[in-house]
Amino acid sequence: MVQLYNLHPFGSQQVVPCKLEPERFCGGGRDTLFVAAGCKVEAFTVVGQELCQPRCVFSTLGRVLRLAYSEAGDYLVAIEEKNKATFLRAYVNWRSKRTENSRVCIRMVGHDVEAPFSETFRDQMSIVEMPLSEAPLCISCCPVKGDLLVGCTNNLVLFSLKYQIINEEFSILDFERSLVIHIDNITPAEISFCVGYVAVMSELEVLIVKLESDPKNRESVNYRPHKTTNPTKQAEGISNETSQLESDDFVICQKPMELLGEKSKQSGISVTLESTGLADEKIKYFHVRHLLYRRFAPDISSCLLSDDVRLHSLQLLPIYQTGSLTSDRKNSSQEKVLLSLFCFFSLPHVGYLYMIVKSVELLSVYQYPEKSQQAVLTPQFLHVITSNNLQCYTVRCSAAAAREEDPYVDTTLKACPPISMAVCALRIQLFIGLKAICHFKNHVVLLTKADPETVPERRESPKRFLSRKGTSVNPKTPPVAEAGWNLYIVNTISPVQLYKEMVDYSNAYKTAKTQSCVHLLSEAHLLVRAALMDASQLEPGEKAELLEAFKESCGHLGDCYSRLETQHSHLALPYYKMSGLSMAEVLNRVDWAVEDGSQKYERGLIFYINHSLYENLDEELSEELSAKVVQMFYAAEPKQLPHILCSPSMKNIDPLTAIKYLRKLDTSGFSSVLVTLAKAAMALKMGDLDMHRNEMKSHSEMKLVCGFILEPRLLIQQRKGQIVPTEFAVHLKETQPGLLVASVLALQKNNKIGIEEADSFFKVLCGKDGDTIPQLLVDFWEAQLVACLPDVVLQELFFKLTSQYIWRLSKRQPPDTTPLRTSEDLINTCSHYGLINPWVNVLISSESLVDKNYMEDLSKLQLPSFHSWSHSQKILLLASVSMFCVIRV
Repeated sequence: MVQLYNLHPFGSQQVVPCKLEPERFCGGGRDTLFVAAGCKVEAFTVVGQELCQPRCVFSTLGRVLRLAYSEAGDYLVAIEEKNKATFLRAYVNWRSKRTENSRVCIRMVGHDVEAPFSETFRDQMSIVEMPLSEAPLCISCCPVKGDLLVGCTNNLVLFSLKYQIINEEFSILDFERSLVIHIDNITPAEISFCVGYVAVMSELEVLIVKLESDPKNRESVNYRPHKTTNPTKQAEGISNETSQLESDDFVICQKPMELLGEKSKQSGISVTLESTGLADEKIKYFHVRHLLYRRFAPDISSCLLSDDVRLHSLQLLPIYQTGSLTSDRKNSSQEKVLLSLFCFFSLPHVGYLYMIVKSVELLSVYQYPEKSQQAVLTPQFLHVITSNNLQCYTVRCSAAAAREEDPYVDTTLKACPPISMAVCALRIQLFIGLKAICHFKNHVVLLTKADPETVPERRESPKRFLSRKGTSVNPKTPPVAEAGWNLYIVNTISPVQLYKEMVDYSNAYKTAKTQSCVHLLSEAHLLVRAALMDASQLEPGEKAELLEAFKESCGHLGDCYSRLETQHSHLALPYYKMSGLSMAEVLNRVDWAVEDGSQKYERGLIFYINHSLYENLDEELSEELSAKVVQMFYAAEPKQLPHILCSPSMKNIDPLTAIKYLRKLDTSGFSSVLVTLAKAAMALKMGDLDMHRNEMKSHSEMKLVCGFILEPRLLIQQRKGQIVPTEFAVHLKETQPGLLVASVLALQKNNKIGIEEADSFFKVLCGKDGDTIPQLLVDFWEAQLVACLPDVVLQELFFKLTSQYIWRLSKRQPPDTTPLRTSEDLINTCSHYGLINPWVNVLISSESLVDKNYMEDLSKLQLPSFHSWSHSQKILLLASVSMFCVIRV
């Protein structure tokens, strides 16, 4: 179901001053419109929203049946008819055409041009004629490389774009007939070509293949005529005998079919390649990979089949690599890198949009309220014309391309609206007598003809829909020009302007908290994202404006998901992150008004705040906002309240307010050691030592250690990437160092803190810089040995401890605090300490060794793993002990 929003994507319009009724027209790059009428092509310069002026006129060989422009190479190609014969011609260097009578150079494709003619080719338009063995029916230019694909009755011919070098200063554009694609059982009515992807469409069939340049399958290059008997076709129950049953009394209908990937080989359409290019060609296609085949059945609900029940508007739309949307990074290379490719085709009442790069997937189905005549797909919109309406639909190309660019887009860091979101019609604009449409840059070109055609077209037999071989595509000769026609250029408004209108429109749904608000804001977000993906077409000022709108749209989506109670409420977090809003700015956007005395906080907002407070952000909330956060979590997630209070962002919370809510948890039956530690921390913060002692005495030391494991931020916090001990940790250092060491050891054992982080914590806590080791850190190392932690490298720990013992002995430096464990305690509790060696007993009994600390350090030098030390470590130990002995003597 398509949802309709009455928005205004179309801005001003202007009339193209054509002299004759246009028969074919197409956009030319950024600023040119080509209009073919009779045996002439007029080029108009389109600048801004109010200026469309004639640029040049040049004659064609005959009436133009098809017209296409390639931005790569800046050339125009046309299929022309004269005396019932068709010709394929490319118009090169057309910008140098000053007047209609200016000289024109005509040359055959592939013919070398001699150097003396270089100046002539530089200043005049060239017409390149491309002879074909079969009459051309349709054409398509690759938007990336500029190669030309021509559709004929039984094959497709690829002309590669190249440049002939005339001299060091000048080269001319030329083509090379490089590949013939033989296709049996389907006659192309329209084709589309983009970097090796080929889409072919007949009246009721669509085939998409990819030409691949893997040299392993060289044998498939040679053309082999397709056999009359096709096993695949027989498997489907469609044989030559069946086709013979067709007569005026019988109608044979083929069933609808959709085949994806390799299964599309079962379509019964044979595709083989015949290479005709030079051996030194840079890119050669060797085999074909089938991607999609889809066949539709004609509507036989009525007695007569309409001639207009056929597919139309086949189009391949590429989207290129763009880089980060939130940075100004520019691609140094001028070559476009294909990110994703989309294919669109349409029946009169329904259109289909597929993604076909990494996998073939149907993205969207468009149901039209009226019978369509033609459609054009852009990265932002799908424009469809009926007889009296110009319709504008949203597309999902940017959402699909975003996931191709970053497969991890749907995380806590970033998000994008889903491709499964229903499409919507932004506008249905009335135009009388619409006949044709094309699009370039931000212009929609429309041909209208108010007077109805008086001569009805001859209807053909219904059987022509049912047999591929009976299909013929002969371009119809346009009717004689009549009065009442116009060629309009409708300017689409800028993405930012339409985005703002969408945001204003969404305010109607904001108070109701409906999914319509999310849907419309998601459309606005995708509109801006799609515009940013085509950054090469943007001016620096436009890109900056779009980036600002992109961040703003993320903020709006974050607001929606934060206040809606849906299964996708968690998306508030990535959208708020992408918006660049701080936590305080997000909280200031919350409606804190209470109507009935009870405030309900949706889980999207709770999820965002909770996750943000866990991320150790450097942002500190004000006292007022901190109080609101505490109130919010007490009402919505009371179990998270002790954790929230430990966040560095809640540094400014009033301790009395925090204790008040924590005590409410106690009275409501929610009591735990974590609540006790949180109250003790708040009591310490407001200087109430008695309350702090009472809280700490209410649980055993083992339970207190478990409480610190549940919330390490009670002891250790990170600010600006640096480890910062809390006031609680400083107080424990002075009053209960044993509990502090046991708690940090438990954190390490439970992977809450790393080895280096723990060492850094004790150094910062004790105010030691550089290589100075505080005794509390030595106590921690000794505790690690006793605990036998599995992730601790024992040899490194042995060396650190021994080095510290020897350093203090050699420097006659006593510990800065009283050690928590004596040598006797370590020998009794730790298997890594052995019996005291005799030479240590001699030193200990020396009368000159009076200080007990020296005796303790000597006694601790009993690590049994001395034999496994490295040679340098052994030398260091023995030298240090020898020096100490010399000093003692």
